[in-house]
Amino acid sequence: MSQLAWQKSSFSTGGQGECVEVAASAHGQIHLRESDRPGEVLTTTARKLEAFLKGVKAGEFDDLAD
Repeated sequence: MSQLAWQKSSFSTGGQGECVEVAASAHGQIHLRESDRPGEVLTTTARKLEAFLKGVKAGEFDDLAD
């Protein structure tokens, strides 16, 4: 996965261990990782990531915080 062009989230604070990075592969997959754990990568599709982010914004996961 080192050949991927990783980009930091605009919401990252820039400190050590606080950066979420995202990359897209040529096969249409989306990859997510923490900058301080580059070997641990979550892979999904754009459609599934979009659905997840919409759920987060709508508060569908708010009860999981505790």
